[in-house]
Amino acid sequence: MTTSSSRQQLLLVDDEEDALLELAELLEGEGFCCFTAVSVKIALQQLTKHPDIALVITDLRMPEESGISLIKRLREHTARQHLPVIVMSGHADMDDVSDLLRLQVLDLFRKPIYHARLLDTLNNLFPLPTLSLAEH
Repeated sequence: MTTSSSRQQLLLVDDEEDALLELAELLEGEGFCCFTAVSVKIALQQLTKHPDIALVITDLRMPEESGISLIKRLREHTARQHLPVIVMSGHADMDDVSDLLRLQVLDLFRKPIYHARLLDTLNNLFPLPTLSLAEH
């Protein structure tokens, strides 16, 4: 994990380590710096250790604490309450969706995650620096 990247730092939270590493690899290939966590507890530690994290992508259903619990904790934390969050879930129901809307989640992706759509969302949120016309 390098921090010399020109793009933002992201925190990926998922209890399925294989899915987590695959997503981190994909996003690092796009120039993002990814930190990973397999639980809400580790996610909160990562956020404390890396204050420049610009976005959280979290799984909804995890064994100890849910993604919703993580988002609620972020929203209660003054310095982090506006941190954008994207949620991934294979099992979201309407109650989850209404909770997520109330918590001002940026987007909800069904698992398995459709990488092209996720990259579109991230590229809209964090555009790549473009060359000015004078440099062409």
